[in-house]
Amino acid sequence: MKVGFVYDERFLLHHRENHPESKYRLLAIEEGMSEKGLLSKVELIKPFPAHAELISLNHDPQYVEEVIYSSRAGEGWFDPDTYYNEYTFEVASLAVGGVISAIDLLLEGDIEGAFCALRPPGHHAEYAKAMGFCIFNNVAIGANYLLEKGLERVFIVDFDAHHGNGTQHSFYTEGRVFYFSTHQYPFYPGTGSAEERGVGEGLGTTLNLPMPFGAGDTLYRQAYGETLVSAVKGYKPQFLLVSAGYDLHQEDPLTGLNVTDKGVEFIVETIVLLSRELEIPVLFALEGGYNLDVLKRLVPRTIEIMLTA
Repeated sequence: MKVGFVYDERFLLHHRENHPESKYRLLAIEEGMSEKGLLSKVELIKPFPAHAELISLNHDPQYVEEVIYSSRAGEGWFDPDTYYNEYTFEVASLAVGGVISAIDLLLEGDIEGAFCALRPPGHHAEYAKAMGFCIFNNVAIGANYLLEKGLERVFIVDFDAHHGNGTQHSFYTEGRVFYFSTHQYPFYPGTGSAEERGVGEGLGTTLNLPMPFGAGDTLYRQAYGETLVSAVKGYKPQFLLVSAGYDLHQEDPLTGLNVTDKGVEFIVETIVLLSRELEIPVLFALEGGYNLDVLKRLVPRTIEIMLTA
């Protein structure tokens, strides 16, 4: 598989020392990529700063203006978890632009898979609200962009330890986007019960698999090796988007799951092999993951799996 890799040093500028979602996450990934010699094996993709109209495919234009204004004002907090500084709008718009750049290359057939090593993450960001470390919902904007491009079936897989409330809400009434999530439950942000299945045209295109505290490889193998495979093959998507949150790992300091390196590898392999079998593009976008050693090991491992698929 020919794989694109989105990265930009400007992603480091959105930073707050001693916060879990900091620049050190990407520095760990870059170190792991370099040690494994992977940077020469991928197509490096430079993101562009997405304009407000593009971001507004998934967000209230007034909220976008609020992020711009807040960044100009300096440092502060959107909520008790989510900080901003003078670079936040620039960096968050670059994260969106990185996903869009990768999508364009995937649609053109220049690459077959992509990994977007970006921040801030996105899947908690709501239509008009930042939350859970997230400013703009990178994957949801990407899905809306694909719909604008004329695609009729987009599948989002979210393996972050936290439920992607923002992503689910974006497509809860939309049958053209299938949202599949495994997540620790009950846990932040409190959404993602098995009963949440979509409404109207979106009924049946939301599939939540809540995981109990301590869930490990066995439950995740069932979820991905059986339930995900069945859902993807049944839906027949034209594009796979992945919210890749490595905080499901047993070493993560913020969560209570027990997935090992092998368990994460199984999830990634399942998704990548599905994309190969169905001959559709796959894009991974970084979400959570707050153990730096885990990120250093498993993001490069994800890319190795993509390269050898």
